Amino acid sequence: MNPLVDWFRARTRRETKSAGLPLLAFHGAGEASWSEAHNGALAREGFARNAVVHRCVRMVSEAAASLPLLLYQDADELDEHPLLTLLGEPNQRQGGGDFREALYGHLSISGNAYVEAITLNGEVRELHLLRPDRVDPVTDSTGWAVAYDYRAGNSSRRIELTGDPPTLLHLTLFNPLDDIYGLPPLTPAHMALDIHNAASRWNKALLDNSARPSGALVYTAGEGVNLTSDQYERLKQELESGYTGAARAGRPMLLEGWLDWKAMGFSPRDMDFVQAKNGAARDIALAFGVPPMLLGIPGDNTYANYQEANRAFWRQTVLPLATRVTAGLGGWLSKLHGGGLRLDFDRDAVDALSSDRDALWRRLGEARFLTVDEKREAVGYGPAEPGFQPQSESQSRSAP
Repeated sequence: MNPLVDWFRARTRRETKSAGLPLLAFHGAGEASWSEAHNGALAREGFARNAVVHRCVRMVSEAAASLPLLLYQDADELDEHPLLTLLGEPNQRQGGGDFREALYGHLSISGNAYVEAITLNGEVRELHLLRPDRVDPVTDSTGWAVAYDYRAGNSSRRIELTGDPPTLLHLTLFNPLDDIYGLPPLTPAHMALDIHNAASRWNKALLDNSARPSGALVYTAGEGVNLTSDQYERLKQELESGYTGAARAGRPMLLEGWLDWKAMGFSPRDMDFVQAKNGAARDIALAFGVPPMLLGIPGDNTYANYQEANRAFWRQTVLPLATRVTAGLGGWLSKLHGGGLRLDFDRDAVDALSSDRDALWRRLGEARFLTVDEKREAVGYGPAEPGFQPQSESQSRSAP
């Protein structure tokens, strides 16, 4: 038998009443409430409602989409090709930069990106991105995807993964727990996201309630003396009309006799509110690979200055992601165009890595054991023209 139930039954069997009945109070920390973690919820609670997530996704997607694309046929760079034209204007609604920014954005938010090729007479005419929350895989008996269902409103269509290659490309981020879906950065940062959003909502509610934590008015007139119903309603109405709301914050409260205000919660200082919110913001930035210094989050001294943090952002986040996506997209499009093509991007166009590039050129220029063609190959250039004579350092400085 439950001892709590026995205690209440024993109390109710007593016929005598006393003003000094013992008080039984239970206190416990309630279980934390977390938001949903599916694609739609992460996009809504993260990108659409959280400034840190929004900025991280924008930084990663805009930086990766800004890299100029290069196309190679074997070892020769191509200046003109139908594939370059297609990537420059994938469809009528999006340009090349917008298309790739949306692609990297889908990967960052949901861990998945779906690119559909529209072909006509065997030629790829357009590329379209499908919203990840509208796509469902169709698997065979072994668990591998053989088709994808795309839903838009009340209509649905099936895209078969037939042909070599198929007309749909599914790009994912690594997920050790799923064979089909990728793992978005917001999944490991889900708790930090909820903490940051809850801190913002709590702060707004605190401001709306006169910037004070909740509390209670305690009436201590004496034993057996209670407020009448009219007195209680008048006191409640005066509190709501005179002291509730941000416009009434800071008003002094005039209490009548036997009334005392008792706070029933922690103050922002007691909760270490600012540090908790900044800590959650740093965890979110860490999941996306964005140095907190670039987001203006205080308390992060990992990098000596802004330039060093920016270089780390490009080296450790943008370039690896762009390399992965460009290889997958280029390999798929190359097969759609007959094969033999290689898609890449121009790393020399990244201003943040100019110091690294200068250091590489300096080391290659001082290397006496390398030929001119080997040095050019090391920095991404083709063989030198016949009769080419490299300038010495003194000649290059004196050149107009």
